[in-house]
Amino acid sequence: MQAEVEKITLEVRGMTCDSCAEHVEKALRSVPGVREAHVPGWQSGRAEVQASSEVPAEALTDAVRQAGYQASVKERRGAQPEEPHDSGSPSDFDLMVIGGGSAGFAAAIRGAELGKRVALVEAGTIGGTCVNVGCVPSKTIIRAAELQHRAGHHPFRGVVRFSAAGDWGAVIAQKDDLVGELRRAKYVDVLATYPEISYIRGRARLLGENRVEVTPVEDGDSTGPVIYTPGRIIIATGAHPWVPPIAGLEEAGYLDSTAALSLTDRPATMIVVGANAVGLELAQVYARFGTKVTVLEVMPRIVPFEEPEISEALAGYLRDEGLIIETGVNITRVSRDGQGYHLRAEREGESLTFEAGALLMATGRRARTDGLGLEEAGVDTGRRGEVIVDEHLRTTNPYVYAAGDVTGRDMFVYVAAYSGTLAADNALSGEGRVYDTATLPRVTFTDPAVASVGLTEAQAREAGYEVRVSTLPLEYVPRALANRDTRGLIKLVADTTTDRLLGTHVLAPEAGEVIQAAVIALKAGMTVEDLTSTFFPYLTMVEGLKLAAQTFEKDVTRLSCCAG
Repeated sequence: MQAEVEKITLEVRGMTCDSCAEHVEKALRSVPGVREAHVPGWQSGRAEVQASSEVPAEALTDAVRQAGYQASVKERRGAQPEEPHDSGSPSDFDLMVIGGGSAGFAAAIRGAELGKRVALVEAGTIGGTCVNVGCVPSKTIIRAAELQHRAGHHPFRGVVRFSAAGDWGAVIAQKDDLVGELRRAKYVDVLATYPEISYIRGRARLLGENRVEVTPVEDGDSTGPVIYTPGRIIIATGAHPWVPPIAGLEEAGYLDSTAALSLTDRPATMIVVGANAVGLELAQVYARFGTKVTVLEVMPRIVPFEEPEISEALAGYLRDEGLIIETGVNITRVSRDGQGYHLRAEREGESLTFEAGALLMATGRRARTDGLGLEEAGVDTGRRGEVIVDEHLRTTNPYVYAAGDVTGRDMFVYVAAYSGTLAADNALSGEGRVYDTATLPRVTFTDPAVASVGLTEAQAREAGYEVRVSTLPLEYVPRALANRDTRGLIKLVADTTTDRLLGTHVLAPEAGEVIQAAVIALKAGMTVEDLTSTFFPYLTMVEGLKLAAQTFEKDVTRLSCCAG
């Protein structure tokens, strides 16, 4: 006799963010007999569970309670066969893309442009990380914090005027409005312009070769799982925040980057664990709105993958704003009581204690692959759960490709879009395009910002180059003087033998704008001499690249303005 499965709806109380929804889903999936659990947005206040009819309601509500929330069973709907029904079609779509974020949309659009029938499957909120809980919300809050820090009242279109840290809630509300607008304009409305793309709200699971089981998650949908056999499959499920195993952390609870961007009440004190891009950006935002922030980093310096000169200078600027920066700190235990969080740590044999009202863990991201059936489908994964792909983004299953953060490579939205298009081209046309990020720029949106492309000095030496470097403080860049803000520096790394530029590293308020000129220079194979002989407009920050190049041979303090 076949096992029977029911669809159970639970009312869940206490969820305040997307991270809460993920915790509830994880708790419900841990209950024996549960096949699937989904929270359709924390605002919904409910969870949808598919479980064996033998699973008692108490097991579900107890699991939710142990995760820190309250639940009650609202509805249990009719039993249905465990075995999903087949769609009956040997090839339902030319391409099925699993994941509705930047990589998934780029892949689906490319498939449509090639005249193929495309299915785009998404179980959560359309748009993925960037527009919903990443780039867009963080950067608009960063801009608001900058204006708060610099001017108090500033007539900037698109950002509310505010005069005190008490306006935090208004900024969060405005952020939510912007996210909703961009999600509709850049995803929902765009999707409607491609009739070749069928959008399926469901959870996908690979069954081997090119077979995919999709379980619908639409409200009121009583149909069971459907099996599709698309010609090719692209996994683009992205990544989620990750934390290391620290004693007491799960019991104490914590904020991840998603939750930190949704808090409507700003805490008075906060500990931020992790001093790379996400941690530093959010730490500075909260500090500028009035929170006393302590940043803890296990590595010897902040932004540890950047040049040491940039790490040292940025740490100084952040400390000048009142942030406490502690590096080389290994956290051993986390606890929480009515007074807040208590972190015990060690540094070079010394015992340390840190306390605050809020704890933000910004310790990295991991590929989102749970429940995809990768092992059963012959798709290999790496040590951190990432989908392993070759240079053409094909997995170890020849029918399946992967793109974006789920591969564990270069977790930037612009790379996700690039890889989604590349994967679709290779999957559908056999073009054999090669994934190439040799001149990939990266930006950390602190103030001043950090931007870099190419090799660091250490990387260049390790690669066997004979290297020379030039480091130019911004006090020698006329635009910085005119702005009355000379925080930062520009460092160039060049090959002594060929004079070719190998890397550019910028710490400046406009670093993200400056770096693109360096990207083009590296892509074109330009030399230091090429840079010094190129016109750069006067009183622009990008002119600093030319001045830094001139510094290889000249003392720029002895040059007049605009000197060639």
